[in-house]
Amino acid sequence: MSAVGELLIALVIVIGLVGTIVPMLPGPSLVLAAIVIWALFVGGWAWAVVAGAAVLIVGAAVLKYLVAGRSMKRSGISNRTVLIGGLAGIVGFFVIPVIGLPIGFLAGAFVAEWARDQDVRAGWRGAIAALRAAGVAILIELTASLFAAAGWLTGAIAI
Repeated sequence: MSAVGELLIALVIVIGLVGTIVPMLPGPSLVLAAIVIWALFVGGWAWAVVAGAAVLIVGAAVLKYLVAGRSMKRSGISNRTVLIGGLAGIVGFFVIPVIGLPIGFLAGAFVAEWARDQDVRAGWRGAIAALRAAGVAILIELTASLFAAAGWLTGAIAI
C-alpha cells in the first residue's frame, strides 16, 4: 500500500478513536473497518492483524455490556433508566450538538430514577451510577480500539 493510503487508513483509525470517546461516531467499528480495508490492499499476514483487531473489538463490545450491566444492577439501576437515559441522550444530541448526548443521558437517567423512587437523592444517585457505567463502557471500547490500532501500526511497519 502506498504511503498516502497508509496515511488515510491512519486518519480513519484516529477518527475512530475519537469516535470512541465522543459517542457520535461508531468508533470501534471505524477502527476495524479501516484495518479490514488496509488488509484488502496488503493481503497475506495483514489478515492476522484483522483477526486480532476483530477479537479485541467484538470482545470489548460484549464485555462492556456485561461490566456495565453488572455495575448498574449492583447500584440498583433498572434497565428502564438506561433506556430512558439513552433516548434522552439522543434527543439531547440533536438539541445541543455533541455535548447534548451526555447531558441528555444524565438528565434522562435522573428523571427515570426520580420518577421511580420519588426521591431527588435517589435520582442523582441513579444518574451518577448510570453515567459511571457508561464511562466504564467507553473505557473498555477505547482500550480495545487502542490495542487494535497498535496492532495495525505494528503490522503496517512490519509488512
